[in-house]
Amino acid sequence: MAETADKKHILRGGQFLVKETACEDVFTPEDFSEEQKMMKETVKEFVDREIVPHKERFEHKDYALTEEVMRKAGELGLLGIAVPEEYDGLGMGFVSTMLVCDYISGATGSIATAFGAHTGIGTMPITLYGTEEQKKQYVPKLATGEWFGAYCLTEPGAGSDANSGKTKAELSADGKSYKINGQKMWISNAGFCNVFIVFARIEDDKNITGFIVENDPSNGISLGEEEKKLGIHSSSTRQVFFNDTVVPVENMLAGRGEGFKIAMNALNVGRIKLAAACLDAQRRIIDMGVKYANERVQFNTPIAKFGAIKYKLAEMATNAYACESGSYRAAKNIEDRISIRLEDGANHSEAELKGVEEYAIECSILKVAASEDMQNCADEGIQIYGGMGFSADAPMEAAWRDARISRIYEGTNEINRMLAVGMLVKKAMKGHVDLLNPAMAVGEELTGIPSFDTPDYSQVLSEEKAMIAKLKKVFLMVAGSAIQKYGPELESHQQLLMAASDILIEIYMAESTILRTEKNVKRFGEDAQKEQIAMTQLYLYHAVDIINQKAKEGIVSFAEGDEQRMMLMGLKRFTKYQNQPNVVALRNLIAEKVTSENTYPF
Repeated sequence: MAETADKKHILRGGQFLVKETACEDVFTPEDFSEEQKMMKETVKEFVDREIVPHKERFEHKDYALTEEVMRKAGELGLLGIAVPEEYDGLGMGFVSTMLVCDYISGATGSIATAFGAHTGIGTMPITLYGTEEQKKQYVPKLATGEWFGAYCLTEPGAGSDANSGKTKAELSADGKSYKINGQKMWISNAGFCNVFIVFARIEDDKNITGFIVENDPSNGISLGEEEKKLGIHSSSTRQVFFNDTVVPVENMLAGRGEGFKIAMNALNVGRIKLAAACLDAQRRIIDMGVKYANERVQFNTPIAKFGAIKYKLAEMATNAYACESGSYRAAKNIEDRISIRLEDGANHSEAELKGVEEYAIECSILKVAASEDMQNCADEGIQIYGGMGFSADAPMEAAWRDARISRIYEGTNEINRMLAVGMLVKKAMKGHVDLLNPAMAVGEELTGIPSFDTPDYSQVLSEEKAMIAKLKKVFLMVAGSAIQKYGPELESHQQLLMAASDILIEIYMAESTILRTEKNVKRFGEDAQKEQIAMTQLYLYHAVDIINQKAKEGIVSFAEGDEQRMMLMGLKRFTKYQNQPNVVALRNLIAEKVTSENTYPF
């Protein structure tokens, strides 16, 4: 019975919007097991030993160094963290795989990209979709770092529209092999990989097909020059050309026409792992920023003492805390869903695929939020350094350049914004998330008489939790009306989708932050969580402002007359604080903690 009850507590993907989550039911970084804490320290030591001392070399296109570091990571077992033990991996749970991705990615985007491309989209399609023979042949080599993988999806004419690729696969007369012809671009790890996952179209199939292709130059495979890029300078990125490349039929992945599905599911995992890859980068930027601010003296005062700098440090720390909260919340949801599938008799591949697919909305939300927060963090890092921040001799310039790619790969943030809302609507239509009844309830509330009772907000974070409940009503009001008005045509109204998505993102991130802090207040005490409470309140304050702006933008763009007036009144009601937070005091409290500990201390 207990097991069934536990299953009931695990919300389905997207249900956070219409169901309340108890803080006891979320996982936070403070819940790491002893094994996970040891893993974290191992990865941090590896990064500080093998990557940080060579930062300068990574900025000067030292691709051999990237390959060397990746090989050492393989020797430590870090490349096989998500690979089942029967294929020479460590077979760890999803949270542990996020943890490793988080801490290995913070020092340079070059390694973050090489690691993500290899362990994620370079290995995972074989682990999850390969036949037993394919797994035995390729996965152990990839898990140990003996071989490296790359993923060939993007083409000159097929970027966001990934299924429109022109690369062709033609079956031989004897039916034993395919000949692949075409061109792929922006292929991470291309310069040193041993095996490609290649997507090509057979005849005039509607969907592309995936193939495992060994990197053999004598088999019609050639590479373009290393791309000249804004950042991630030591990440090998090349075009790959296939000219009558022969691939045995047994190297097809899954079935004919299954490639688009493989690509999309691989990207779901890639998105949440990319969010993880943006976490330690933020921590390290904050660490460098606060150390510089404490040491840099102007007007006979360390600049960390000035309000303008406190503002930056507090906002940077708050966003990093929120990103951690959302990322590990979703990671544990995925891990729990995988466990349920395994208990119900699914094999590892099926369980992992379905577990991640269930939370595809959250994966897109986190990819957008973490990548944008990391970019802002690096930008403010430059500003704290002032003129030195603009110099390539100081660390912030490279951090800012490396951060920029995260908003583009694994699906641009624009694509992910529209996907998040689009997937939620599809889930509602399938009956997996009930949006209709809560949206109707909000509609009735709008036409009813509001309560004039003064609520009791004496309990810590009680007003913040009530505010989240109201912000969910904003989404239901705006998105519900838009769906009613446009129906299936809504997907062609991209600006409205983007506005709705920003509301959705802020709700998830703010709620995740509240739940983490509430859980920790209950176990560690309110006094021990003063700064965390302040960060939670500060993040929510900004979320309310963003939601107010984006909801208003939507309402005035698709509603008119009485409907518009009523919705704007509802918006005002649903974004109203009973007690406004003192945001300057909140920032000062957070900044004092960061500057006194001279690090990101949360």
